[in-house]
Amino acid sequence: MTGTCGFGREEDAVRAMTFNLRFENDFDGDNRWGNRCELLAKTILKYGPEIVGTQEGKPSQLDFLRERLTGYRISAESRWWDHECQYPTLFYLEHSFRFLEGGEFWLSETPAVHRRKSWGSAFPRMMSYAHLEVRETGQRLWSLVTHLDHISERARIEGAKMIRTWAFARKGAAILVGDFNDGPGSEVHQVLTRPNGPFLDTWESLGRQEDEGSYTQHGFTGVGAKGRIDWILATPEFQVLEASIGRDHEEGRYPSDHFLYCVDLTLSDPPRPALDIAAATRAGVKCDS
Repeated sequence: MTGTCGFGREEDAVRAMTFNLRFENDFDGDNRWGNRCELLAKTILKYGPEIVGTQEGKPSQLDFLRERLTGYRISAESRWWDHECQYPTLFYLEHSFRFLEGGEFWLSETPAVHRRKSWGSAFPRMMSYAHLEVRETGQRLWSLVTHLDHISERARIEGAKMIRTWAFARKGAAILVGDFNDGPGSEVHQVLTRPNGPFLDTWESLGRQEDEGSYTQHGFTGVGAKGRIDWILATPEFQVLEASIGRDHEEGRYPSDHFLYCVDLTLSDPPRPALDIAAATRAGVKCDS
């Protein structure tokens, strides 16, 4: 198995990964789930992230990963399981974290209503979260995963605003991973990242180039297209040490139609840098002064 995400990590680093699984679809032919599921699980285990956020996973796919990802726990305690759903889902290493609380909500005008869509969204969209405590240090962090709509720009923007509002209401460090179906110059990106939002883009934090080498969707071809749409965003409590897009494949077969993206971060405890309250207010965020 070959790939390009094999960087070493510092001892106290947290490795986070986002990986769109590609939903179980028999029309994918040779790239259908049954032909690549073992490779996908092996790829995740190869890099050993403490936190993994997946997208497009149907219950049967997530059950497979729950069995294969030894040492990981799925965060879906409050989930209403629906076999027609594609869920954004968090997995975390149990020996690294203690689970404190978790939940999820739909990115719609009625977030508590199962599979409800708004703003022209082609599919129901969701954000899932877990509040975790680092076992060794007692530090706490929020881990979030989402998958925004691929058709409706308004649904992506409104969904991003919901995530931003939720994140502003929590205190402390947070990591948001996902497939945002939008590029780094988009309004969605501007909603979530500073000064309008609470997050920094980990790729940008390292000064990485925005070019074809940063594209994360490839349609099982290994050739990136559609831009850098898979992101890991983090609040300023984190220092980004390294980031890489993993292009792993085995005998020409790819584990998914997206490349994985992983980052190494260290968590510190100083307060967040002061937010530009005026800019956030203009963007429609309620901020305490």
